[in-house]
Amino acid sequence: MRLRDLKLINYRNCKDLELDFSCKKVLIIGKNAQGKTNILESIYLLSTLKSPRTSNNIELINFDAEKAEINCNMIKAETDVELDFSYSKDKKRELALNKVKTTPKNFKSVLKTVLFSTADLLLLRGNPSDRRDWLDRAISQIYPAYDDRLSKYDKIRIQKNNLLKDYLKTGFLNDTLLDVYNEQLVITGSNIIYLRKKFLKEIEKIALEKHRIISETEELKIDYDCSFLNGKYELEDIASAFKISLKERRTEEMRRGQACAGPHRDDIIFYINGNEAVKFASQGQQRTIVLALKLSELDIITSKTGDEPVLLLDDVLAELDDIRQNYLLKSINENTQTIITSVDTILFEDEFLKDVKIYKIENGHIL
Repeated sequence: MRLRDLKLINYRNCKDLELDFSCKKVLIIGKNAQGKTNILESIYLLSTLKSPRTSNNIELINFDAEKAEINCNMIKAETDVELDFSYSKDKKRELALNKVKTTPKNFKSVLKTVLFSTADLLLLRGNPSDRRDWLDRAISQIYPAYDDRLSKYDKIRIQKNNLLKDYLKTGFLNDTLLDVYNEQLVITGSNIIYLRKKFLKEIEKIALEKHRIISETEELKIDYDCSFLNGKYELEDIASAFKISLKERRTEEMRRGQACAGPHRDDIIFYINGNEAVKFASQGQQRTIVLALKLSELDIITSKTGDEPVLLLDDVLAELDDIRQNYLLKSINENTQTIITSVDTILFEDEFLKDVKIYKIENGHIL
């Protein structure tokens, strides 16, 4: 899979921008706040319909415009594909595949990407929600229906929370309706947990080897941290444990007015040589883990879907030391289209730059 070109109209500060991506490696250089990240964000948006920077799509639209547009031509399985995305200030989203309107599910199934940004380097020290978001985004690239399960779960959870909040106000609880919500949460939530655990087990095998190459002697382990699970569970075991937990915590949920157990509360814990990384690992060690995870994402998406994802590196090289920079650049498969942003070319060896298409951006315009 490879992007051929990209056109942005009134997308953040890119009022009218066109890029040729016919080269497998593209480097976009420019100072901060000139539009480098906006370009990578728009590509990632085409693959997931989500921005890694905001949940409010209105922010994608240039201040002086009413609508933001993204157009991309790409090659997938030796076939030309065109993607069109637009979002207006009246919150109307339009999606087109080869100039024909399509569903979000079909649209997201086309382009696969792996985004590695400076924000990802803080993954281990961030909030549990940051790690859940990383995990969910990665799984969604492999299983497009996974997003629907997340949305369904969140919708039921919000309805349950509203019911519990009403109870705190009125003193009356519809026990039958609460039981219905819990039953639905168990069904949907158990599937989410099962897929998360399955994916982490698979990516751990790949990341362990990549991590060992960089660190030489350190052993990486990844655990899915769920309040009601201990050990390995099949889907039926997860559902049973989830159901028991909801019964045990019913009084607590009524007192707090919110759902207290489920995949929306889970976390991912990383260990180096048996020690919890966020507590004992240095900044360099934590960055090695994230680097191994991102490179493993590339491998697992390729093996599961048969499509080579587009790798998006957003200013991340400047935050890595020489060892990790070299490992990252040398680990990229020559067939992987890679789009990199950086302040300048100083971080790259002349040999690497020989086969790279270089753009310079300033105030949303290519110079």
